[in-house]
Amino acid sequence: MTRRKIIVGVGDMKISNDINAEISTLALGSCIGVAVYDPIVKVGGILHYMLPDSRVNPQKAIKNPYMFADTGIPRLFKKVYEYGAKKYNLIVKVAGGASILDDNKVFDVGKRNYLVLRKIFWKNNVLIDAEAVGGTLSRTMYLFINDGTLIINSPGKEKCVLCIFLILLIK
Repeated sequence: MTRRKIIVGVGDMKISNDINAEISTLALGSCIGVAVYDPIVKVGGILHYMLPDSRVNPQKAIKNPYMFADTGIPRLFKKVYEYGAKKYNLIVKVAGGASILDDNKVFDVGKRNYLVLRKIFWKNNVLIDAEAVGGTLSRTMYLFINDGTLIINSPGKEKCVLCIFLILLIK
């Protein structure tokens, strides 16, 4: 089987229902990667957003809504719904939000990115099934559409495998 690799850039989002697809996003530092997957229809996607609030640059948000949490997250969910996903089936995983190059925590973009995500999810009754957030290391995220497995790598760390199948058994 040939795996079709789909790369999500910074301020980008990709969705697929191709069971041979692997969606990945690299170098999640203070950025957040949100992975969603519906195991019934086998559709999933990843959003890689940079900043919490589009009000800092409304023009940029119009050109690239995936750059911001408040404009990107709703689009991620709407797009997987267009592919047939149902909210009650969705498995949601989050990574990133690290404190990179901000030792004094002056800007703390990673923490602010995560707090906005939690607020949006809380308002919309969305639960996070697993997360790897905070710290000082960047992360890379891989979502496999055939079974929903999510792998998270960090420099100098072993692979962190978050298998959606196991979580389904626990629920």
